[in-house]
Amino acid sequence: MSTSVKFSYRQYQEMIRLGLFNPPEEHRVELIFGKIVPVYGKSPMSPINPPHDSAVDRLNEWSFEVLPQGRVWVRVQGSIGIDAFESQPQPDLVWLIRKDYSRARPTPADVLLLVEVSDSTLKKDQGRKSRLYAKAGIRDYWIINIQNQTIEVRREPLGGKYQSLTVYHVGENVHPLAFPDVALAVGRLFPD
Repeated sequence: MSTSVKFSYRQYQEMIRLGLFNPPEEHRVELIFGKIVPVYGKSPMSPINPPHDSAVDRLNEWSFEVLPQGRVWVRVQGSIGIDAFESQPQPDLVWLIRKDYSRARPTPADVLLLVEVSDSTLKKDQGRKSRLYAKAGIRDYWIINIQNQTIEVRREPLGGKYQSLTVYHVGENVHPLAFPDVALAVGRLFPD
């Protein structure tokens, strides 16, 4: 018989404040629906694969190339707070409304685009994280599917599910909701 302990968002913040996850490089965890889970793979120490790192680097570079200067924060592998669902995920890339986050984490209302890069975490990103982001009202959620070399775009959150799912392949472009004139060529993330 297995039992799991659930934590509130506030309890998790207190654990961080007390330094229970220090050093952070040895404790890559996030709070998802009250459970403390590893960010990558099955253990907090799972290494990140080169294709994952490369996709995150390319997304970051693209973001700075296309976004209007001074209007958006680009957060790479940082956290957002979803206290209504006892969660503090660490997406791979988030575009945020530009304001001061030095005293409080961004919330779903601050998110313009949220991206998870998925290789070993694909099922989690398509399942549990997709439900979390939909419940939180994240309007534009992208999964970079390393295995299939696609971008899965989830939109129209309603009742804890995304009503729209579109898969983009190499040779196609994706346009973020917040800046529809901006395009990401899927092939940019998957070089030969």
